Amino acid sequence: MSGENCLEGLKILDLSQFEAGPSCTEALGWMGADVVKVENPGAGDPGRSIGRVDAAKDGNYFLQYNSGKRSVAVNLKDPKGLELVKNLARHADVMIENFAPGAIERLGLGYDVVKAINPAIIFCQIKGFGQGSPMEKGLAFDMIAQACGGLMSITGEEDGPPCKPGATIGDTGTGMIMAVSILGAYVRRLRTGQGEHLQVAMQDSIMHYIRNAFAYMERTDMKPAPRAGAKTVGGGNPPIGVYPSKGGGANDYVYIFTSPANPEHWTRLLKVMGREDLLGDKRFETPAARTEHRREVDEIVTAWTRQHDKHTAASLVSGASIPAGPVLDTRELADDRTFEQRKIRQTMQHPAVGSYTMSGWPVRFGGEPPKVGPAPLLGQHSGNVLADWLRMDKGAIEVLKAAKVIAE
Repeated sequence: MSGENCLEGLKILDLSQFEAGPSCTEALGWMGADVVKVENPGAGDPGRSIGRVDAAKDGNYFLQYNSGKRSVAVNLKDPKGLELVKNLARHADVMIENFAPGAIERLGLGYDVVKAINPAIIFCQIKGFGQGSPMEKGLAFDMIAQACGGLMSITGEEDGPPCKPGATIGDTGTGMIMAVSILGAYVRRLRTGQGEHLQVAMQDSIMHYIRNAFAYMERTDMKPAPRAGAKTVGGGNPPIGVYPSKGGGANDYVYIFTSPANPEHWTRLLKVMGREDLLGDKRFETPAARTEHRREVDEIVTAWTRQHDKHTAASLVSGASIPAGPVLDTRELADDRTFEQRKIRQTMQHPAVGSYTMSGWPVRFGGEPPKVGPAPLLGQHSGNVLADWLRMDKGAIEVLKAAKVIAE
């Protein structure tokens, strides 16, 4: 049994856009929640246009974060449209938004309004900065959250400027924290009937993900945690990091990690490299000694890794029970058919785009991950949702369409 029915019956009214909110509701949708995405009839979620190369097709960015949802296009500036969304909120278990600060309240759909309609609602808000923060009213995207949450300060080369990590931890990372919190509130609601008001700031979320950097700071006389390139916070125990391999390409590197908790890693690596002559050498015998001679250690390892391609080097090192792996780029990962065979990457059939392969939910339920469905066309399910959630008949739906309160 796969995970599609885990949250069967859970209704989510999704007023979020771009990535932080949509990544959260998408994950819950993959586990069976009915996610109804409310969008502006004109352009819809602004994420639809990101990366768009054809005016008739949504950009791949949108497809990535809205798999399997239903889209309802409602004019919220029309009183009838606003009333329609309030009625949907009355039937929802969860409502989520990530508009600019104050926007949802100005629309007339703030927590107090929605709670009065549906006291058991789990009302969720994702913002850039938390209530009480000096930047509370500031706008934020993933990269702003990464900068203000401390992540950029610990990312980059040791002597270089701060750097943005490639992963969108500010957006999707925050979405995953909200998803876990929704599930917790929902389990309690099933027991007690109690609703909840969940709020998370992207800046605060980033701080959650860099707890190890705070731990490092606290054990080093409260000095700010430094950048360490491809090493761990504080620099780690050499050898650690990416080492160049045969080929010389942009990603022809192998990552090798020797743990200070396991002195055998260094001994095993010397044997793999054919450098048994260094066994017992006082310069490299302990983690502290290797740290003091970091440059020499890196030169020794690099001289060996350059003789092998990254896959061979990683295989030889890993085969000796030392943590190691090749640096794989997105093309290499996409070309690895085992991800599709294991259903970690799946192909959705989209009505406008056609076949589109994407990475889905990586957790297996009973042996396989949940199925990835297509992202919706703008307003594709307007009538369908109103009939389903509100039991509205075809005639009433046609009246709303004619009045341009909804679009399909």
